[in-house]
Amino acid sequence: MGDRILLVEDDDPLGSQIVGHLRGAGFEPVWWREGRLLVSGELPDVSLVVLDLMLPGTYGLDMLKALRTFSEVPVLILSARNDTLDKVRALKLGADDYMTKPFWPEELVERVRARLRRPTLQKEQVVVEVGPLRIDLQGHTVQVRGRPVELTRVEFELLAALARRPQEAVTRQWLVEHVLDPEREGTERTLDVHVSRLRRKLGPVKCVETVWGVGYRLVPGEDA
Repeated sequence: MGDRILLVEDDDPLGSQIVGHLRGAGFEPVWWREGRLLVSGELPDVSLVVLDLMLPGTYGLDMLKALRTFSEVPVLILSARNDTLDKVRALKLGADDYMTKPFWPEELVERVRARLRRPTLQKEQVVVEVGPLRIDLQGHTVQVRGRPVELTRVEFELLAALARRPQEAVTRQWLVEHVLDPEREGTERTLDVHVSRLRRKLGPVKCVETVWGVGYRLVPGEDA
């Protein structure tokens, strides 16, 4: 068999049809019938995820958001909704493609093939070192010159988001949408509060740099 494809689809007739076409095209499908809030280590070893949005268990976009905190595996969204805002939100959260139901299974197979033909990102580093910072993305630990630093979930996810793109400016809007919970704390002012607390915990090493008018970036830093 070829690449393993994870299908997350609760509609049994449609899921069976997709699995049959994927298998017929030489892929190895893994079928889940409900959404799950995944954490690092729970995702099967797959080359691509085909993800429905309206799922029992966990809503598809919530599953995508959780997935993107630790994996860059390509994700193709399936949805009966043809609303532009839904598509934009899915793409902002990290989806690679979006198909509206109903669709021809043959088209789905071709889109899967097209996505897998594109150059893939290198596997994400498990440990990122930037200056005196050592960030274990899988173990969720942070050290400054060997000293452990205790961070909250949001503080760690904020630092990890910057660590995945070191020395690159990440907009405040992107961080709000991808790190904060939009229903409870999704404002730029709240983001700034988390950044301030993160900086205090990292101590005198100035690694989280403000890019005025844009957002923040992670740099090697230097002592204050």
